[in-house]
Amino acid sequence: MQANQYLHHNGKIYKADKLLISPNNRSFRYGDGFFETMKMINGKIILADYHFERLFTSLELLQFEKPNYFSPNYLKTQIEELAKKNYHSKLARVRLMIFRGDGGLYDPENHFPNHLIQTWELNPSNNILNENGLVVNIFKDARKACDNYSHVKSNNYLSYAMAALWAKKKQLNDALLLNSYDRITDATIANIFIIKDGIVKTPALSEGCISGVMRRHLLKCLHEENIPVEEAKIEPEELLQASEVFLSNGVYGIRWIKSCGNSNYTNTLAALFHKKFVTTLS
Repeated sequence: MQANQYLHHNGKIYKADKLLISPNNRSFRYGDGFFETMKMINGKIILADYHFERLFTSLELLQFEKPNYFSPNYLKTQIEELAKKNYHSKLARVRLMIFRGDGGLYDPENHFPNHLIQTWELNPSNNILNENGLVVNIFKDARKACDNYSHVKSNNYLSYAMAALWAKKKQLNDALLLNSYDRITDATIANIFIIKDGIVKTPALSEGCISGVMRRHLLKCLHEENIPVEEAKIEPEELLQASEVFLSNGVYGIRWIKSCGNSNYTNTLAALFHKKFVTTLS
């Protein structure tokens, strides 16, 4: 069965190759909107409450005006129906994009949350911790802002897109980004955690990283297990001196990093966290 045969747009199902966005669309012109990337296992959206809480927080922050029917249950139903139609319910990646419609920079036609849902089948290996550690490095050609919008999964993805192109050109598995203070923020599609001197650390949201749902889940689990964990400012030197480094996102859970530049890492705790906190979600 061919993946991604259909998509959902504003309450209707279309063939996946249907052209839906106008040249005057504000998301196309300005990146005016945001998105959620979710994982579905056996028809269930993993960490659904966290995803929809983040979505509706972003909706309000970006000044969208939602109709009464536009609720978590409405979106959940649309996602489930699309995944079923695409035969993706068993194991899938779901992308839900919210965007404003047509208009110039100062004169949008309205603030309705246009929504586009797509699904893709995932390989079962996605549920397993990566056997071979990732090889990454620090991308220095862009800096992420630290402001009221930097934690949003914005449709304006330029820094991450350029970092991903750079990583591919350098034959790396991923790239790490810096903020305007030259500190570590996150990776192109994931949050980052380091382990140094027995303490787990991840950049604070004030450092410009995306407010990841898996990041939130892992922080909660670590706190509940009384494992020392901090949301902190992480200098590149501290990253390079860490004993372990791993990435997290809502689709693959945890991926451990083998090396960054000339620094090499192990995966003892990353493997434990994956087994204890990620595999149990399914």
